Amino acid sequence: MGLASAEETKPVKLNTTADHTKFEALQREFASGPEVTKACLTCHTEAAGQIHRTKHWKWEYKNPETDQLLGKKNVVNNFCISIASNEAACNSCHVGYGWKDASFDFTSEENVDCVVCHDTTGNYKKPSGLAGNVVTKDMEFPPGSGKILKAIDLTKIAQKVGKSSRDTCGSCHFNGGGGDGVKHGDMDSSLAAPEKELDVHMDASGLDFTCGTCHRTSSHDVAGSRYTPTAKEAKGAHLRGAADSGTPETCVSCHGNGPHKQEARLNQHATKLACQTCHIPEFARGGIATKMNWDWSTAGQRDANGKHIEKKDAKGRLTYESRKGDFILAENVKPVYVWFNGQVNYTLKTDKLDVNADVTRINTLGGSPTDGKSMIWPVKRFGGKQPYDTVNLTLLTPHTAGNDDTGYWKNLEWDKALEAGVKVSGVPYSGKFGFIKTQMDWPITHMVAPKEKALGCVECHAKDGRLAGLPGIYMPGSGANPLLDKLGWSLVLLTLLGVLGHGAMRIVLRRKA
Repeated sequence: MGLASAEETKPVKLNTTADHTKFEALQREFASGPEVTKACLTCHTEAAGQIHRTKHWKWEYKNPETDQLLGKKNVVNNFCISIASNEAACNSCHVGYGWKDASFDFTSEENVDCVVCHDTTGNYKKPSGLAGNVVTKDMEFPPGSGKILKAIDLTKIAQKVGKSSRDTCGSCHFNGGGGDGVKHGDMDSSLAAPEKELDVHMDASGLDFTCGTCHRTSSHDVAGSRYTPTAKEAKGAHLRGAADSGTPETCVSCHGNGPHKQEARLNQHATKLACQTCHIPEFARGGIATKMNWDWSTAGQRDANGKHIEKKDAKGRLTYESRKGDFILAENVKPVYVWFNGQVNYTLKTDKLDVNADVTRINTLGGSPTDGKSMIWPVKRFGGKQPYDTVNLTLLTPHTAGNDDTGYWKNLEWDKALEAGVKVSGVPYSGKFGFIKTQMDWPITHMVAPKEKALGCVECHAKDGRLAGLPGIYMPGSGANPLLDKLGWSLVLLTLLGVLGHGAMRIVLRRKA
């Protein structure tokens, strides 16, 4: 027989090697998420065990350099503050089902949520308040609210699973901090299908990178970390197949340490400047504002009828909520620039606070111009004001979310919310609280602009340039160094004297002639 013509061959899917609609294990109704996972595991026998080893599952990480126990399970932040006692709400972004309190079984394979990372329909939802569970029957939630959560069709969704995408990763990471663009500034829903001007790599009609293009995954473990990021990649570009211990999510892993071919002098800058410093001129550039400050101390206001209130700016964006306090929002934000060597130290729940300091740093980025490991990095500097124990001088973890009498978002009573929250987080509480000014720095690494939009020389080499005030650098045109100024003016004076002396000698010699 001859080769079959193109018309005679059966239709074939080119983006996957499996048609999940044909799998018998998925040809049934599912009453819960764990039932779907159980079906997945009949073929993907090792997947759940691999997930169990990752930070996406544990939400816990021991920093080997600082010995701090970190991860969402342990750290405090200055936006939503802490997951402790708020698991049912926060853990809708956990890659599992049912983590509502300390009784959650981290060893259960069926508790792993496969679909949250592999959905391709866009219909998979994990509503806040259900501890990461999905809705398979219409239900009123919160109870008594009159609001109905619609069921999703798990069978159709399970039969359409595929590779992870910007949409699946973004369903959580775009909404970090409780809303679109709140937390990071360089990640929001505008990156779902961005144009080249917003991100040259994720450009939907161009390179169309997914998150996994850079954050390459091995055994379900995603490369990259906010707790131990790579600030300086000295090993150069990665050669596929070559064994190395580098990190695939860095710019250098693809572009190398000498990326500028036509303007080779710029490669000298690349020895001290992170690529992001020049190539991400602003963040929050996609039309979605990011929160720059969150003041919990002003929360609790009610209207004349005792109801919660909201305030919005001219663009209709929330700038105040009774349950959360005041916000400062911004778009097209110029970053703050810092020396960064990859080490991040956190102020944890048991650490004593210096109440006389101008600000309490929730995280501190290590680095200096002289340690040989640091680069100049752009960061989003997020300000806040949050509750602390005025006697024990420690940060407090309020119970905010929850349809119960101690949840602050329901009753607006700090005493109850703090008492309930610290019981779960295990922090001693004196019963006395106040509010303290805090700060977090978030390295900026997404929203890479086209090279034509990279920072020009005058952005930094100017009297009030972007790097003004940054220690350990001297740039012509940007600032003064007393010693260099003296040497420079001395050379100018000597040159002037030399010219005058030479001219005088020529005049004298001409007269003698």
